[in-house]
Amino acid sequence: MPKVVFISADGTETGVDARVGDSVMTAATQNGVTGIVAECGGNASCATCHVWVREEFVERVGEPGDVEEDLLDLAVTERRAGSRLSCQIVMTEELDGLAVEIPPDQP
Repeated sequence: MPKVVFISADGTETGVDARVGDSVMTAATQNGVTGIVAECGGNASCATCHVWVREEFVERVGEPGDVEEDLLDLAVTERRAGSRLSCQIVMTEELDGLAVEIPPDQP
């Protein structure tokens, strides 16, 4: 089972197990990770699950789609090169150890 490491704004790291095929957002909400609001439940219609993917994982995670791009433009916190909606990142074995930072504020 691949792991995801969530890094909060204060630097606290929380590692959780994620099932292959689940989104990073699902892994966060099912494990009580603070800061991933997930208001729309993973339907890509808000931006309350915005994360910054750590540089070493950006290529493996891939680029956001058009709808995700538009939503990221609405995010409250700064947009970075690794900005993604965690509901749009699907876990695979290749993403084991994925590290994402949670912005201090979500919309």
